[in-house]
Amino acid sequence: MLIKNLIFYGLLIFVPISIAAEYLGWGELIVFITAGLAIIPLAGWMGQATEEIAVVLGPSWGGLLNATFGNATELIIALIALNEGLVNVVKSSIVGSIISNLLLVLGFSMLLGGIKYKEQNFQPVMARVNASAMNLAVVAILLPTAVGFAPDTSVAAGTLQHLSDAVAIVLIGVYGLTLLFSMKTHTYLYDAGTADFADSDEAIAIAATPNDSPPAAESVEAAHPPNLKLWVAVLVGATLIVAAESELLVNALEPATEQLGLSPLFTGVILLPIIGNAAEHATAVTVAMKNKMELSVSVAVGSSLQIALFVAPILVLAGWLLDKPMDLNFDELELVAVAVAVLITNSISSDGRSNWLEGTLLLATYAILGLAFYFRPVLG
Repeated sequence: MLIKNLIFYGLLIFVPISIAAEYLGWGELIVFITAGLAIIPLAGWMGQATEEIAVVLGPSWGGLLNATFGNATELIIALIALNEGLVNVVKSSIVGSIISNLLLVLGFSMLLGGIKYKEQNFQPVMARVNASAMNLAVVAILLPTAVGFAPDTSVAAGTLQHLSDAVAIVLIGVYGLTLLFSMKTHTYLYDAGTADFADSDEAIAIAATPNDSPPAAESVEAAHPPNLKLWVAVLVGATLIVAAESELLVNALEPATEQLGLSPLFTGVILLPIIGNAAEHATAVTVAMKNKMELSVSVAVGSSLQIALFVAPILVLAGWLLDKPMDLNFDELELVAVAVAVLITNSISSDGRSNWLEGTLLLATYAILGLAFYFRPVLG
């Protein structure tokens, strides 16, 4: 963890560099790269502050805070992009966040953890519950997209927006039920993965998800008594700076990607999710290498669930408020990517065991999908 913290501290230098690049006119490409690098450590600070505040608030409120701020960085970037009218980029980032967590993060976790421990275990019951929820996410994307194929596009467009709004409300309701399930009625399914981990240094860095139980307050607080006012200030400050950096990132997005020869689709699906999820990705891989595979699965899969059941519906409703209509009609390749990611992840995780080969299969799937998105403009 020391190396990861040093890297995150070092990346903070890009906060003033990105601001200087913007106001001194160094070019959109430099602004885009430096703002993206600046967001990575800020996301880590937001995650750490959220965990520390959760310790003070206790399991119930702490769990709700964790579940709400678990993907705050991605939500901020997406809201700013949506306000700029980059609806397709927002949709792509939703898809990218889902598949990067399921394939890239879980893949690296299983690969590196499997190399060190040969085979690792996690609760198959938890995996099945997560699989069912992810199947719902696929259905939520599939049906509005299918309606978009209607022959009369003008009718379909109006119908599609109403359908997307209704589906968004249903998904938010389901998300609330997942919180009730994981934090109240069936906490025992998620306690096993965090109980042994509650007193370790990494506990404060876990990006929260609907499936994460907050660390045991007594053990963590005894070792590291948190200062509530300090961490609230850190959370607020990091959030504000992330918002500012996200605006720089989004404003430079289109010209920068043109200079790099990348399509907005590839940028939204591959680059933006990696930037927003970097701190969370590092945590999931780190705990897997410490033989805490259950916790790693909870972080990776739970984050995908939060994106599908909470962030995406919130963005649909936010589009209505911002007068930037956004529906759940995704590109055909985006739909296929989510379906493939969910299918292979459910297949590999259903037995509650993992090894390095299964991690390699997930990474290979992500690489193939990445290539498909990279060459999509050529194919289209």
